[in-house]
Amino acid sequence: MLRMVATAERSHGFEQPFAPPGADVAVLLNANAKQVTPGVRRALSSVLPDEHLFVSRCADEAAAIADEVVARRYRTVFTGGGDGTFVSWVNRILESAERRAARPPCFGVLALGTGNAVAGVVGATPRRHVQDLLRFVRGEVGRVRRLDLVSCGDRLTPFAGVGIDAAVLNDYIWLKSQLADTPLRRLGLGASGYGLAIALRSAPRCLVERRPTYCEIVNVGRPAWRLDARGNRVGRPIAHGELLYAGPCMMAAASTVPYYGLGLRAFPFAGQAPGMMQVRVATSIPIRTLLTSVPSIWAGRFAHRGLLDFHADRVAMRFEKPMPLQIGGDAEGWRDELTFGMAPQPVDLVDFGTPCAAA
Repeated sequence: MLRMVATAERSHGFEQPFAPPGADVAVLLNANAKQVTPGVRRALSSVLPDEHLFVSRCADEAAAIADEVVARRYRTVFTGGGDGTFVSWVNRILESAERRAARPPCFGVLALGTGNAVAGVVGATPRRHVQDLLRFVRGEVGRVRRLDLVSCGDRLTPFAGVGIDAAVLNDYIWLKSQLADTPLRRLGLGASGYGLAIALRSAPRCLVERRPTYCEIVNVGRPAWRLDARGNRVGRPIAHGELLYAGPCMMAAASTVPYYGLGLRAFPFAGQAPGMMQVRVATSIPIRTLLTSVPSIWAGRFAHRGLLDFHADRVAMRFEKPMPLQIGGDAEGWRDELTFGMAPQPVDLVDFGTPCAAA
């Protein structure tokens, strides 16, 4: 969830006035993000000297850059890419800061990816990344938001999911690779690529499968709550050790932000309960219903008896067979059991203005 933080107070127990001097700002880019082109790098270097711009092409480079960023004690670090890039850099930098007993920086987001859920929440604008960075360096942006994160194994992320959402992501990656060296490669990118992936692979697969996978979801944290279609609590609190749900499962996901990428408002009740994530479970919903309800699903207004919502701070999930997992919009293999929980510490994010859905 996101909440405003007084500009004179930083999280993690450190107090320091928030100020955006250029020498204290770094930009970390993912060279594999489609929008991180040589032209974008040149444009950003017109705002910050090259010594403060870092580009990673592989995991080893990213680890070395994270260590250098922490060692240089940058106060603000912008990530350039999508949500997966943000998740990767945040995890690496927090791990490096913990090893060095150093204060983590404030993070910023430049919307340079296909999925820009975090960028949308803090008002960072696609195709205006240079202007956003320039506004910050000039001191025109001084607000900070605190972002709570979900833990999944040893990873921290704003959102993660198991099931059809991760399957769609895997199908998108497959389609993009199939079209990469053809004249149709642009059709495999962004929103059009996701649409084709759903139509050609995800939806047909769901139609062929006889039934969704059986799962059990147990509350392993403090009392959780079932939510109605408007996000209001219903019934009694669900105690530690009790089942949130047992039955067929098309998707089970958790988030502290309202959006997935491309403006999909997948978690309309995220951020409504301090210290809790929204857990959303799609049990058994006809594919035809999902396909004909795309506009309401995208806007976060979709309601169905097979769609269950909860506020919880920690849940354990078990599935009868391995299910595809996505963390921050990146495919992370398959799991037959996992735990989603609230991370113990939030991170601070530069807030550019009114939250909106990034396209």
